[in-house]
Amino acid sequence: MKAIGYTSAQFGLPVANDAVLLELDLPDPVATGRDLLVEVQAIAVNPVDTKVRKSANLPAGESKVLGWDAVGIVRAVGPEVTLFRPGERVWYAGSIARAGANSQLHLVDERIVGHAPASLGNAEAAALPLTALTAWELLFDRLGVAPGQGLGQSILIVGAAGGVGSILVQLARRLTRLTVIGTASRPETQAWVRELGAHHVIDHTQPLSSELKRLGLAPVEYVASLTQTDQHIAEIVESLAPQGRLGLIDDPAAFDIKLLKRKAISLHWELMFTRAIYQTPDMIAQHRILEDVAALVDAGVIRTTLGEHFGAINAANLRRAHALLESGKARGKIVLEGWA
Repeated sequence: MKAIGYTSAQFGLPVANDAVLLELDLPDPVATGRDLLVEVQAIAVNPVDTKVRKSANLPAGESKVLGWDAVGIVRAVGPEVTLFRPGERVWYAGSIARAGANSQLHLVDERIVGHAPASLGNAEAAALPLTALTAWELLFDRLGVAPGQGLGQSILIVGAAGGVGSILVQLARRLTRLTVIGTASRPETQAWVRELGAHHVIDHTQPLSSELKRLGLAPVEYVASLTQTDQHIAEIVESLAPQGRLGLIDDPAAFDIKLLKRKAISLHWELMFTRAIYQTPDMIAQHRILEDVAALVDAGVIRTTLGEHFGAINAANLRRAHALLESGKARGKIVLEGWA
């Protein structure tokens, strides 16, 4: 089968190098246990793809396939599978502990897979699984917001125009009663965040607490920091109400956690891959989340966060997608569809 990835010879190459990602010819995988064998029809590209490409070296002669967002058709199932049948259309984000989905055929555990929303095409659907799972777990599991609750409280989403932010704004606005405040720095990304449902949008190149005061907004009960947490931490603490909750998904180099003490702010880290990496007892929760999100999409409550369609799944288009993500200028999700 055809796949896109890299070997030890490409490790560390800059994204501008034409050899940074290559087309690979790999054996067809075989479904065992609770695995589905999925024929991949569309994928999305996430910051985790670029991070793994730049940080995960390989022994000589080995290859690594990236990609943790996919939509496809189940072609075969392992003997222990109970949730799906061959021929069903599915979507998922997969596990970082296994080969990625930038391949024509892909193995994935059924417990982290859902039925794809019927109302979306493959590319539109591929934009959602990883970010929807991350946003859902961050909002409801980590920060502890209850669906339908939050009246009189607010959430500040730092980096609201990115992939996770684009779905988190929608979930918070549609499924809770929180006042949703997003941050974005450019006119086009600010307009995007408003379009997704944020009550207010502020500029994260300015002090966050000053921006809140400029709009007459009180300190917030929740902050979801999705990017550059170490650069914003002092202003995040200033913007949080006493006993507030801070959730983050990025990898800050360092920050002084003692800044949280005076206000008794609690810290919550979200990693969408944790359940799959550790095979947690509640791993099947991701199947249920994806089923719920598909129903919300089909009901018109949640919309796709597709930002740009980069064409067919091939090495050149994936390099372009990685380059745009590394530029920090992506809006929504980058998707690829079909095999060239």
